[in-house]
Amino acid sequence: MTVEALIRGDIEARIHSGEWKPGHRIPFEHELVTAYGCSRATVSKALGGLAKDGLIERRRKAGSFVAHPQVHSAVLEVPDLAQVIAARGEDYRWQLTGRRGAESAGELALPALLVEGLHYGGGEPFALERRLIALTEVPEAEQESFVDQAPGTWLLHHVPWTAARHRIRAVEANVGEAKALGLRPRGACLELDRTTWRAGQIVTHVRQLFRGDRYDLVAEFKP
Repeated sequence: MTVEALIRGDIEARIHSGEWKPGHRIPFEHELVTAYGCSRATVSKALGGLAKDGLIERRRKAGSFVAHPQVHSAVLEVPDLAQVIAARGEDYRWQLTGRRGAESAGELALPALLVEGLHYGGGEPFALERRLIALTEVPEAEQESFVDQAPGTWLLHHVPWTAARHRIRAVEANVGEAKALGLRPRGACLELDRTTWRAGQIVTHVRQLFRGDRYDLVAEFKP
């Protein structure tokens, strides 16, 4: 095994084991040179490989840090964000910020319940959510507080859907959204608008706003 491979393997092991969590500072290059008795070029090459694989972030003049893993989700699925984040080895948390009857609901018939909140992954803001639930189709939702469980998770476990429509686009966060997500104003975000139906009737419509550096959408196709 080369020294470069040894350095990469040691750092990968610490990251995957959870010893070094997202945001943890990797030892400086000169420290790794001393620890492994190798050249700075070897260390730089090892760190460059880790950065290319998405395991670390190299910041000019600041050093290298364990990266937050990007979460991938298939475009044609309706994912449970709690499961998606947990599958990446990060702690998941939901914070309810608003729950009230909706005064208007677009395509969705009234009465409807409006639920707003913030999804966290690894202790940091991951996605803002604004969801409308049709109470004509899901009357039991009116009795749910959605304090301990996100409405999307609850719906996936209680209300089977038969059709869904996604609308995905890149957007800039406004001042309030940027603050909630821990971004600079006008930071890059991925907006997902989704409507789901059951037997031709709309069950829910949700707008989710993801940090652009934490989420991407992937679909695999076969001929």
